[in-house]
Amino acid sequence: MYPVDLHMHTVASTHAYSTLHDYVAQAKKTGIQLFAITDHGPDMADAPHYWHFVNMKIWPRVIDGVAVLRGIEANIKNQQGDIDCFGPMLEVLDLIVAGFHEPVYAPRDKHHHTEAMIATMEQGLVHIISHPGNPKFEIDIPAIAEAAAHFNVALELNNSSFTTSRPGSAPNCRLVAEAVAKAGGRLAFGSDSHTCFTLGDFEHCLNITQEIGFPEERILNVTPRRLLDFLAMRTGKVIPELAGL
Repeated sequence: MYPVDLHMHTVASTHAYSTLHDYVAQAKKTGIQLFAITDHGPDMADAPHYWHFVNMKIWPRVIDGVAVLRGIEANIKNQQGDIDCFGPMLEVLDLIVAGFHEPVYAPRDKHHHTEAMIATMEQGLVHIISHPGNPKFEIDIPAIAEAAAHFNVALELNNSSFTTSRPGSAPNCRLVAEAVAKAGGRLAFGSDSHTCFTLGDFEHCLNITQEIGFPEERILNVTPRRLLDFLAMRTGKVIPELAGL
């Protein structure tokens, strides 16, 4: 399994059940070297206030030997690709993941979903699109993969989509991986953990990438350095405390 997990929620998103401390302890047990906490953006009903994200600056960069990134799973809000991540939040956050969530953007149709997702990538703030295989939000998968490659945005394979969330995602997730391979883009794996016990669980993501022969050099989770170099390329910022990873 890979030592980097890029999608998880804490008790700050109140439908999740673990704390930052819980995740660090679990990471020590399972060999996760770097993870990103990505609680829901403030437009979600049970999300933390935007001050929660601004105050992530007080977190240590490394906790008990585990590197921790300050992240968010923002919400795509409209056809223009706006997200609920703004102002001081942008100065603090290392990783911005964004996707569709029904309470913020009600499902419409393939054309509108595709247009909004591409507009989000074009705005340049988002590093990873979360769970693009969600069948409730049908998209033009080849067009999304090509846009993601063009704008240097990774598309996520979300392990939770195969188990407890977003039933029916598996066929679309396979199509996403195939389209990203063809477009020359990048994949990011996310456990989408809502308890620490699934941290780093990428079983179903790995099954797909191995079955289709997806190039491992274009999966961000393979090493911490690969992910950090990707973020540095996207943001122009380097995290000095993590230079040794």
